[in-house]
Amino acid sequence: MASQRNDAGDQARIGVFICHCGGNVSDVVDVERVAKEIGKKPNVVHSCTHMFMCSDPGQALIEEKIKEMGLNRVIVAACSPTLHQLTFRRTLDRAGLNQFLFEHVNVREQVSWVVEDREEATRKATRLVSAAVGRIRHLVPLDKRRIKIHPAALVLGGGVAGLVAARNLARRGMRVNLVEQTPFLGGRMAQLDKLFPSNESARELLCKLIHQVIHQPLITVYTNAQVIESEGIVGDFRTKVRLIPRGVNHHLTYAGNAIAACPEETISEFNFGLTKRKAIYMPYPGCYPQMPAIDWRSCTKCGKCAAAVSGRGISLDDQPTEIEIKSGVIVLATGYDPYEPLYGEYGYGIFPEVLTLQQLVRILDEEGPTGGRLLINNKPVRSMAFIHCAGARQYEGINMPQPDGTVNDYCARTCCTAALHNIDIIKQRYPDIRIFDLYQDIRTYGRGHEDYYEKASEHGVIFLRFDPFDLPTVRHDTQEQTPLLVKTRDLLTDRLEMEIPVDVVVLATGVVPHDISELVDMFKCAVGYDNFLLEVHPKLRPVELAVSGVFLAGSCQGPMDTTETCAAAAAAASKAAALIAQGQVEMDPFIAKVNEEKCTGCQTCLSVCPYSAITRDERKGVAVVNEALCTGCGTCAAACPSNAIHQFGFTDDQILSEVEMLLSDSAVG
Repeated sequence: MASQRNDAGDQARIGVFICHCGGNVSDVVDVERVAKEIGKKPNVVHSCTHMFMCSDPGQALIEEKIKEMGLNRVIVAACSPTLHQLTFRRTLDRAGLNQFLFEHVNVREQVSWVVEDREEATRKATRLVSAAVGRIRHLVPLDKRRIKIHPAALVLGGGVAGLVAARNLARRGMRVNLVEQTPFLGGRMAQLDKLFPSNESARELLCKLIHQVIHQPLITVYTNAQVIESEGIVGDFRTKVRLIPRGVNHHLTYAGNAIAACPEETISEFNFGLTKRKAIYMPYPGCYPQMPAIDWRSCTKCGKCAAAVSGRGISLDDQPTEIEIKSGVIVLATGYDPYEPLYGEYGYGIFPEVLTLQQLVRILDEEGPTGGRLLINNKPVRSMAFIHCAGARQYEGINMPQPDGTVNDYCARTCCTAALHNIDIIKQRYPDIRIFDLYQDIRTYGRGHEDYYEKASEHGVIFLRFDPFDLPTVRHDTQEQTPLLVKTRDLLTDRLEMEIPVDVVVLATGVVPHDISELVDMFKCAVGYDNFLLEVHPKLRPVELAVSGVFLAGSCQGPMDTTETCAAAAAAASKAAALIAQGQVEMDPFIAKVNEEKCTGCQTCLSVCPYSAITRDERKGVAVVNEALCTGCGTCAAACPSNAIHQFGFTDDQILSEVEMLLSDSAVG
């Protein structure tokens, strides 16, 4: 709980520390002049500069001056507060000063990086620091809120990222609830055959990982489960999950008979539409759970599957149930989807010989639709063309946009290596097949990935570089020598135009985020321009959302290969476990407070609060703030017509004094 102590009798003794930021600031701003001007302001007893204020010597300087000069307010003018505000607060704490008697001024992003003129930049920096002086005079010591953490984690997603995160959390002694939306664990990794660069079997490794998870007593797994509601804050999340019945239980002994008896067929998502499956199905041998599930969208409840096994183990009348899961932290491992080319994109959907890379992977899999044989329309393949960047690195007005009008202008990162890896597999099995590789750029960024490019060249693969503003086209071969003709201009041979007859075209498709719009709204997730979830900072906090206690694992935050996904999941589990191990979490005290004497009970604040943190005390007829739910957004304080709500750290006196100093002519000397 936040508290406020009355230090009104204290005389403010302000210390101002201005950072050169290694030249990032001082190359544009005359920091010495700023320090000199600020030193003249009321209550400023010390003003100086330092090359790197965030460094150990810089922090030591602040501690030294606090103790030596009796400073009771500190201002640091440096880079963004999102980077080092916490650093300097901890510095104050070590010096014995309340860490909230601190003000951070951003003179890098807001001044030196956006103002070119040195004189104007210096004046702006001086004005911003002067405004901080006006504000900091009215700051009072605050206490952090301390909330007990429920010692359990909720992991959303049962792919490789979710499995690794759950396993690692359990190994640290944490109780874990793993929730997977589909009936089976494994995610996208289950659809792979070999992993690059090790060439290990994807499903063998996946089965080992699943075995480690399901035999861990601290992990509870829910499949066919949907998150429908979540509330609470870090340390105390309460998530409601709807469990969809499988229609099958462990009493089923002859699953094959039930599947064979089912008359309903639908497209197999596991094989990316290359085959069909029954309404009661198992996606692949060795899947978990090792029992079928009923696809209720396709099932007509005819009862033939139940009749085939004498009704034992199949229940067509089960209804969904709901449970509530309490957790201290949440790990989002919701994964990705392969880009689905639009109808007509490079002939996709028009010509059956145009495949996606994911479909090719299933064809090459020995447990796939053709038993690993490279057959298209039951015919052997003599020549192939791979086209890179389908659904990635698109340009507005040139490439085909998505149905919502957007284009995927980011690099999908993994598809170059994945395409070359499968070319290598094909060349090993079928060395006589002619392969053409059409690309914008080859981006084999990982360790050992470039070897696939070199191997392909050695095996006679012909590489053709196309202009992204002059894409290849695919049409039917009217001479019927081969099913398809690929037309392109090769930049490597001075835009030589050529037509390539091939049996198959494979589109190396990109990666798009899985649709988790409901979870985004539920957890107030930040989303990047590419619609992947956005971490707080890619270097300093790479697996954390801005929402405290919610962590990111794997491809929900961007395209990753399996190795990167496992590393990110392990990092998320480590951060989550460290938070749970603390037993309690400290939160900033910048929450709202209601002055009951001024409150008229109009309930305006209830309607504007985005976190449902305010209720009405019916007995007193006034608003009440739930300190555990309040995030300090300030919406209620701004909307209150009777000025009955103030926010710790942002009182009227503090804000008005800051604005007054900002606009004052004396702000710049």
